[in-house]
Amino acid sequence: MKFSALVAVLAIELEEKAIKIAKEAGAQGVTILSARGIGAEEKKIFFGLTCEGAQSLLLFVLERKLSVQVLKALATELDLKNDSKGVIFTLPLEHIVGIDQLQIRRFEQRIKEEI
Repeated sequence: MKFSALVAVLAIELEEKAIKIAKEAGAQGVTILSARGIGAEEKKIFFGLTCEGAQSLLLFVLERKLSVQVLKALATELDLKNDSKGVIFTLPLEHIVGIDQLQIRRFEQRIKEEI
């Protein structure tokens, strides 16, 4: 079974919605990290402090085919093509240890149902 890491770097206000969309698309679990970034546009400065929007980094480990489904669902539902408040991408995983056996059984069951 081949796995991918799906990484979503989103505006913090989209975090809960993105997790809900991903779960509805078949994702089981997620690791959530706080992030901040520097974009192409200049950030506003207020009393000498730079105002940067908080970001959330969501990391999913998914079966490869499922990762594409989740990516498409997130891109569509969050309307990232028209109103970019984040970026989502996948990376292939070659070596992985520690995947929950229940998650693997669910992947296997889903594959059997598709066949």
